[in-house]
Amino acid sequence: MATSIPFSVREFLPDFYEEAFGLWQRTPGMGLSAADEGPAITSFLDRNPGLSFLAQADGLLVGTILCGTDGRRGFLYHLAVAPKWRRHGLGKDLTLRSLAALRERGIDKCHLFVISDNELGQNFWTATGWTKRDDLVIFSRNLTDKGQVT
Repeated sequence: MATSIPFSVREFLPDFYEEAFGLWQRTPGMGLSAADEGPAITSFLDRNPGLSFLAQADGLLVGTILCGTDGRRGFLYHLAVAPKWRRHGLGKDLTLRSLAALRERGIDKCHLFVISDNELGQNFWTATGWTKRDDLVIFSRNLTDKGQVT
């Protein structure tokens, strides 16, 4: 997991949320919602310890990855690298760390979601060996709707 620039990687803990959220807001193609507010991210990190990471360089947070599992499959979210630090292997490094942590838990497959018009994200994942699936359709439902769940 070598790179040509000096950075340090550590587990993503809730203490780093504000900096991470700022990076996500500045990252084109990053979809953010109420699920990305502090309490929700803290809960996610608490349920998935040791799977999410962040990178720091020059005293700044410059990269993040969120990783979780349902016990059967892994899921990656919010891989973000600050523009100045891109194209040095940082995104790949963060990804490999999360995948290794999933394998240590016995998880042998991982999925991720990329917003359909995020060409930069799609190019990154394709270039790093991920397969775009055209055989699946994703359905979502907002559970905070006031209407009755049927």
